[in-house]
Amino acid sequence: MQGFKEVFKEVSLAILPITAAVIALQVLLVRLPLELFVRFLIGAGMVFFGLALFLQGVKVGLLPMGEAVGGELPKRGSMPFLLFFAFVLGFAVTVAEPDVRVLALQVDVVSGGLVGRQTLILTVAAGLALFVALAMLRIVLRVPIAWLYGVSYLAIILLSFATPAAFVPIAFDSGGVTTGPVTVPFILALGLGTAAVMGGRSSFADGFGLVGLASIGPVLGVMLLGMLFG
Repeated sequence: MQGFKEVFKEVSLAILPITAAVIALQVLLVRLPLELFVRFLIGAGMVFFGLALFLQGVKVGLLPMGEAVGGELPKRGSMPFLLFFAFVLGFAVTVAEPDVRVLALQVDVVSGGLVGRQTLILTVAAGLALFVALAMLRIVLRVPIAWLYGVSYLAIILLSFATPAAFVPIAFDSGGVTTGPVTVPFILALGLGTAAVMGGRSSFADGFGLVGLASIGPVLGVMLLGMLFG
C-alpha cells in the first residue's frame, strides 16, 4: 500500500499541473464549450487513475520480470539464444507501446493510408528489437557504447539525405515514441539484469544507455521504409 501511495504522489505531480493550467485557461481566457471542458475533466480523471494503476503494474510486474529474464538469458551460455530472445522481447514490448500506436494512427490518417498503421508499427518494432539485441551483444562483448552511438548516428545522418523529406520527421518521432512507459522499464530492467550476472561488470556502466541505443533502430527502420515507399 505504501508503494501505491508513492505512485499516486508521482502521478499527481505529473497530471495535476497541466489540468490546473487548462482549467485556468478555460476560466480566464479560452472559454471552450462546456461539453468539451467536461469531457476534458472526465478524461483527466481517467488518465490519473489509469496511469497510477499502470505505473504500479510496472513496478510490481514489468521491472522484476525484466530483470529476472535479463539475468537468466546469459546463464544459458548460448549467444544466439540470448540475441534471439532479446529481439523477440524488444519486438513484443514495442508492439504493446501505446505511444507507438498513437503515432501510427496519426501517420495513417495524415498520409491517407499510404503508410498503414500496422506497417509502421511493425517497422518500428523490428528496428527497436534489432537494436535491443545489439545492445545485449554490446554488454557481452564489452564494446564501448560511444562507438555504437557514433556509427549509428553517422548512418542516420547519411540516410537522411537519401530518405524522402516527408519520412525524415516521422523517423525521428518514431525513435521518440519508443521511449514510452512500456518499453523503457522493460529494456532498462533487461539490460540491468544482463549486466548484473556478467562477471566483473558494472550494472551502472553497462545497464544504462540501452534506451537511447534502442531508439536508434526505429529511426533507421522508418528511413529505410521511406526509401522503399519513395
